[in-house]
Amino acid sequence: MSPLIGTNMYFCSLNFGRTTCASRSLFRLIPLPKTSISLLTLDNRKNLSKRKPSKERFSINNKPNGKLFTRNEITKRGKIILENIGAARSSIKEKMDAIVEKENIWTIPNILCCARIIASPYLGYLIYHEEFNTAFVIMLLAGLTDLLDGLIARNFASQASKLGSFLDPMADKILISSLCISLTCVDLMPVFLTGLILSRDVALASAGFYIRYKSLPPPKTLVRYFDATHATAKLAPTGISKFNTTVQLGAVGIGLMSPVFGFLGHPHLDYLWYFTATTTIVSALSYVFTKDTYKILKKQK
Repeated sequence: MSPLIGTNMYFCSLNFGRTTCASRSLFRLIPLPKTSISLLTLDNRKNLSKRKPSKERFSINNKPNGKLFTRNEITKRGKIILENIGAARSSIKEKMDAIVEKENIWTIPNILCCARIIASPYLGYLIYHEEFNTAFVIMLLAGLTDLLDGLIARNFASQASKLGSFLDPMADKILISSLCISLTCVDLMPVFLTGLILSRDVALASAGFYIRYKSLPPPKTLVRYFDATHATAKLAPTGISKFNTTVQLGAVGIGLMSPVFGFLGHPHLDYLWYFTATTTIVSALSYVFTKDTYKILKKQK
């Protein structure tokens, strides 16, 4: 071995491309031939192969000069990353709660609305089987709940809710639709009026679902969409729509009473059907041409 190589071996060793020198300044001054570098690197690789395989190590980007991690270090870092993801999700949820207003939905008016919705299919069943007396009593009770929920919500601030602005008209529509379909099946109401009422209700319900989707801030998920405690919009029915609801309830009520009190087939019933159809059309158009029929809510700071 030449004195030059021996001198360089004393001051420098190469380990996988990393240079460790006893004197970096001296190393810069001494020229090292390429053959010497190859010999020294090969010698260090032989020594490395004799070591015991303690812990398997990994290199970032598979580069010799990259930072090396053991399996334990990678596992530890993975746990830290998962913890950070969980913290980020909690932070996003808190921000969403700050944006979207939550409210108490278990109020007396809302419970009365739900009771009216549940009773509607049973009421239709009774009419279809021509049990008109029992159906008439249940219809009176349903109308009473409609009066009570509005009265309570207007006079007690703690019982008013944004959900109620959607739930109350929805309960009325389900009740009226059930009565119309069952009364038409037993020939107590004309088909054209039932079709007109159902078409209007389907259109308004579709608009309500769209408003809910539009007012829901991201992320828009099914769980958040159907979460009734997230109040995102408030419905403001038009005056003619409220009047039309009263007319429709009166029409189906009179249609149900006709076999009970013996005025079935009276000619004045035809006037009632046409008047109800007119108010139904006008109320549907009022939602098209009237502004501010709904309001998207933002949480007050």
